[in-house]
Amino acid sequence: MMVDTVRRFVKQDLEPISRQVEEEDRIPEDVVQKMRDLGLFGLAIPEEYHGLGLGCLGECLVYEEMGKANACFRTRIGTNNGIGSQGIVLDGTPEQKSRYLPKLASGEWIGCFGLTEPEAGSDAANLKTTAELDGDHWVLNGRKHFITNGNLADVATVFALTDRTKRAKGGITAFIVEKTFPGFYVGTIERKMGMRGSHTCELIFDNCQVPRENVIGGEANIGHGFKTAMKILDKGRLTLGASALGSAERLLELSVDYAKQRVQFGKPIAHFQAIQAMLADMGTQIYAARQMVYHAAWLRDTTGTAVVKEAAMVKLFCSEMANRVADMAVQIHGGMGYMKDYPVERFYRDVRLTRIYEGTSEIQRLVIARELLKDQGATWR
Repeated sequence: MMVDTVRRFVKQDLEPISRQVEEEDRIPEDVVQKMRDLGLFGLAIPEEYHGLGLGCLGECLVYEEMGKANACFRTRIGTNNGIGSQGIVLDGTPEQKSRYLPKLASGEWIGCFGLTEPEAGSDAANLKTTAELDGDHWVLNGRKHFITNGNLADVATVFALTDRTKRAKGGITAFIVEKTFPGFYVGTIERKMGMRGSHTCELIFDNCQVPRENVIGGEANIGHGFKTAMKILDKGRLTLGASALGSAERLLELSVDYAKQRVQFGKPIAHFQAIQAMLADMGTQIYAARQMVYHAAWLRDTTGTAVVKEAAMVKLFCSEMANRVADMAVQIHGGMGYMKDYPVERFYRDVRLTRIYEGTSEIQRLVIARELLKDQGATWR
């Protein structure tokens, strides 16, 4: 029922304004309110905190449908359900969950994720932001960048060094930082190749005062922040894979329709074997990706484990697949595929980011190889 509802929402409300959002670089507030009314900001937040409490598979099914419209729509709700709230969902204290999750689930508040820094991208453990205890507050100093929804966020999950000697092995702590805390500022809003309607910016911490009780998980979790970050990113790899899958499915639909109506040499180009071969490759890769997403999400739901290897495989294969499909879609559309009047041009730019954010393809390969070498001799699931 949820998938059917989201599918109708995408077709009736989101697809018709995808070009408008691209041109205006903003999502209309009435559409954001419809997202709130549908409960989309709380898909993955437990029911006891007023979310929908969907499992990973259910969430992936929703993002698959959302991926068929402008990518900014999925990003607005996906950040809230994923990296913006999952640190609190997974490791937060009961008090932290009660304070923050209901507001995030309703969409009253927006969450974001502050890990990446100018010198700590793929090398996330190399972050420079520091946190020092001063009485009843931690004082944060540093700068985060490429922060999705950072300019809209009411609360951020921020990672900072609390022990320079230990770093990722017990020296990084996760904090809940509200935008009203003294010393918290939004910096430059970046100009990007694609993903218009979804804003990415700097977050600046200049002697930012964060209450002691805002360490995620409480004081017992000081130094455990890097583990929290990795757990959050593991799940995000699955949901991003689902979003890339949805985009690829829409690109195939657009390509089939165009091939049937575009006439060259006296007949629709769908009759030409070169076009048929591209459509066949697109359909086959999409089919394979769908099975990977569904199976890995099902594994996570049924086993309760992070499925690190499978999640990295999903992120790698689906993001690379969506880029191949986008390239073939532009080729099938020919010159029209390069024009902004056709949605394949927007998809081509937007899916390019899927190979970079929340872990590049190169990092996914390292994760997969590490897990395979660690699990030598294990039975394949």
